[in-house]
Amino acid sequence: MTLTPQWLDELRSRVTLSTLIGRTVKVTRAGREYKACCPFHNEKTPSFTINDEKGFYHCFGCSAHGDAIRWMTDQRGLSFMDAVKELAAEAGMEVPAADPRAAQKAEEQASLRDVVQGATDWFTQQLDSSNGAPARDYLIKRGISDPTRRAFGFGLAPDSRSALKEALKKFPTAMLVESGMLIAVEDKEPYDRFRGRLMIPIRDARGRVIAFGGRILGDGEPKYLNSPDTPLFDKGRVLYNIDKASPASRQTNRIIVVEGYMDVIALAEAGIADAVAPLGTALTEAQLGLIWRMVPVPVLCFDGDSAGQKAAMRAAMRALPLLRPGFSLAFAVLPAGQDPDDIVRARGAEGFTALLDEAQPLVERLWAHEVAAGPLATPEERAALKTRLLAHADAIEDADVRHHYREAFRERLDTLFARKQPERSQRVPWAPQQQRGGNRRFAPDPRLQPPVDETRSIGQIGIGGHYAAALIAGLLRYPAAIRRHEEALTRLAVADSSDAELLRVMLDNAGGQEGLDCEGLLAILEPMKVYNRATTLLRADGMHFSFNRRLDGEEVDAARETALRDLDEYIGVLVTQPEIRTRLAEATADYMRTMDDEGHARQQKLRAMDEELTRRLAALSDSSPG
Repeated sequence: MTLTPQWLDELRSRVTLSTLIGRTVKVTRAGREYKACCPFHNEKTPSFTINDEKGFYHCFGCSAHGDAIRWMTDQRGLSFMDAVKELAAEAGMEVPAADPRAAQKAEEQASLRDVVQGATDWFTQQLDSSNGAPARDYLIKRGISDPTRRAFGFGLAPDSRSALKEALKKFPTAMLVESGMLIAVEDKEPYDRFRGRLMIPIRDARGRVIAFGGRILGDGEPKYLNSPDTPLFDKGRVLYNIDKASPASRQTNRIIVVEGYMDVIALAEAGIADAVAPLGTALTEAQLGLIWRMVPVPVLCFDGDSAGQKAAMRAAMRALPLLRPGFSLAFAVLPAGQDPDDIVRARGAEGFTALLDEAQPLVERLWAHEVAAGPLATPEERAALKTRLLAHADAIEDADVRHHYREAFRERLDTLFARKQPERSQRVPWAPQQQRGGNRRFAPDPRLQPPVDETRSIGQIGIGGHYAAALIAGLLRYPAAIRRHEEALTRLAVADSSDAELLRVMLDNAGGQEGLDCEGLLAILEPMKVYNRATTLLRADGMHFSFNRRLDGEEVDAARETALRDLDEYIGVLVTQPEIRTRLAEATADYMRTMDDEGHARQQKLRAMDEELTRRLAALSDSSPG
């Protein structure tokens, strides 16, 4: 089946998005758009907008974003193809014909679904029968109620090599083997895979049984046994309980990742429905992708024993290359030797939730793990700690996230190994000093006295007034510069609180968008309090920069190129100069303490750099006539 981009665009154009969303969410018109309370997180004030003209929805609260197909997959829980088929049927479009081989494969999978569903029904009957009494007693001892047992579809595989094979004899033996229900060994008759086990169905995101996990009843190994990989089941691409946790997470805006089935079920028994578990393997990249589609920062809550903590660190290592702005992991640390089941039994749902509220961000988890990895008494041990931490940061593929991790680790290292600074003597008025014999010795120039507090705090106070207004107006007119300079702009301090808030909102909502123009950025800002300030800056007169002018006339392209070049340079100056002045203040103070040639040269070099930046700023202001 070939779905071309053109065919998908035609499908989207035939769907009225506000009508589609309005079937499950109350929407109201707001100008050219529609508003609603976001269905993906709890809120009282609508921040979810729907734009029929552009064919997308966006939530300014949780950043949920997508088109009609994404709505069907994320909100309805459909697969991509099922979403396309349902929308196409409503739009009166024919889905392109399937490739014959793909159709045959789909038909075979449908047959395997019949097999596993037949096995599910039979296992359930066995648990409800008189033979299932010991298994039911085990569930009662584990605190699993009858409603929970039925909700999760527990069953029983009798301790027999052929009971299931006989019960499903209407299906060919080869199909039973392919579905993972039987084991085929060379020169032997195929026999039941699951024997003497409590059976736990594994479902896909649509709630269809695709495999099983079996827990041994009594003694024996392995304690848990999963279905093998089949055409229906790839254990590295499935999460246990995703069918129930995904809709629950839309209410809680949270996903909890635990180690195994019974942890998930114990939490569900306590009323916590938004938990999932990997299936006997370390958390994979594909599973992380599934989780991040539900929430941006899932909470990993593995057992408090050594194995659980090692599993948590393996998940952290697996996640590092995949991190991107806004998407990470958090880690709830359980008491040593305890698992989620122990916590909810002893403290209830509230006690468990309190542990989740104290979850460590990924950066803190990495830091704590490496600091605890060994002694830090010698320079070599400290250097090794730094090497390990920066190696973690370098594993991150996203440049901005990688930069901030490196900065976070450096700050923590500086604090951990901070050297006590020598006390500086009080400033004294300058005066030439008389030596014996009447000669004057060298004394510092008054201009090189340690800077006063106002000078020292230039870097912290930030830019304000005319300079900040000109910058933000330029970014409003040329939003592409936000994406280009996002990392630099996040370091920029703006003194005026309203302008600082406007810049923050612009970075949050436009930094990652390509091709955004002034009109598009204003449309994003329109529902927000900062919108009036944005329009005021665009209309402001008296800002003598090329990037603040409204372009018209015959040479628009050339003027735009000049404006963009000037804006790039302006951002560079505004970001760099406060940093240079902070370094200049430090260099001046250090020189006053040491009075050596090297310190004097460094101080003079920084002063020259500051003066050059000031000249460049003045030249930019003059680059466009008033």
